[in-house]
Amino acid sequence: MEHMQHMQRRIIVLGAGYTGAIAAGRLAKRLRREEVAITLVNAEPDFVERVRMHQVAVGQDLKSRSFGDMFAGTGVELKLAKVTGVDVDRRTVAVLAAHGAEELEEELEYDSLVYALGSGWNDHGVPGAAEHAHELASRPGALRLRERLAGLGAGEPVVVVGGGLTGVEAASEIAEARPDLDVTLAAHGGLGDWLSAKGRGHLRKVFGELGITVLERTDVTAVEADRLATADGQFVPAAVTVWTTGFATHPIARATTLEVTGTGRIVVDGTMRSLSHPDVYAIGDAAMAMGPGDKPLRMSCASGIPMAWQAADSLAARLTGGKLPKTTPRYFNQCVSLGRKEGLIQYVTADDRAVRAALTGRLAAVYKELICKGAAWSVANPTLGTPARPRRVVRQPTPVATAVKAQS
Repeated sequence: MEHMQHMQRRIIVLGAGYTGAIAAGRLAKRLRREEVAITLVNAEPDFVERVRMHQVAVGQDLKSRSFGDMFAGTGVELKLAKVTGVDVDRRTVAVLAAHGAEELEEELEYDSLVYALGSGWNDHGVPGAAEHAHELASRPGALRLRERLAGLGAGEPVVVVGGGLTGVEAASEIAEARPDLDVTLAAHGGLGDWLSAKGRGHLRKVFGELGITVLERTDVTAVEADRLATADGQFVPAAVTVWTTGFATHPIARATTLEVTGTGRIVVDGTMRSLSHPDVYAIGDAAMAMGPGDKPLRMSCASGIPMAWQAADSLAARLTGGKLPKTTPRYFNQCVSLGRKEGLIQYVTADDRAVRAALTGRLAAVYKELICKGAAWSVANPTLGTPARPRRVVRQPTPVATAVKAQS
């Protein structure tokens, strides 16, 4: 038994968001269980639907999705632990794992690593944002905002900072769920300026119906407990500030010898393999991958899921002597929920530029809900219902222990 475990290819997947969970499950479908040991490292035992955190913030409860149930019988081992470091030269991962009431440090060795630690909120160093603003990039953040919103009285001001998809969805969700609050959206540019004329028109219409005040071309320069300061010297009352100005990558990659961008994203090729360390794959928000038109794929679920498919299929192909996938992740539409009753589906080019066509109204809301459900379904069904057909590994595991000994 020990000999079989030693000869198994050790694959570690870090992070069990959309991308990491899909990659782990898809690898398990592509490779023979007796020849690989797939470990999925995550701090929480259940899947978090990050694209629904604005719903959690206003008091909606989501369906529980246990990883134990999801990966039962697949061969994927779930390791409940917090990643504290990665040594890509020694091929090891440092974690803090729960052992009863204690957290103990452990070191995990790998032959192949899939890095999917994702991103968190980005306060851009704005004074007071970290202390006073609420974020929606995590479930703990959404739950804290939920508690704070529940304690607000009628007429109190809520300001959402950031005019991108997250900000638009958060502002509309809060305004619909709590029509007694005074909701404002502060956007760096124009409202929906990335949308088509039809999309922008519908967005303005819905915001008007929900009573949302929009501060366009407004830069917030400081956040206080009860107000915001803007670049033009104005102060905006805010009993609650919601910060949605983009995402920052997890800091661990930047602390390694991996080739990363200035913002800490791991630079990968078209198969999602690190340019500097070929035994490392990076996916989702953690990776800098190029899409159609030689444009970087943006941080989004729409980018991350195809990246997970690409990485898993590429790693499996290299281990089994199969053909590498040739597809390039592309975009089809941007799906925006505007509360529970309204939505906006903006159709886009392959490189994510808006075209004239857009779907609006109740039908768009139903479409967006189906997309969210489909994304969650794909986590538990990483090959989208197609037969597994696992193949035999033709490459032997890298003797990590011998390599480390030789370097010492």
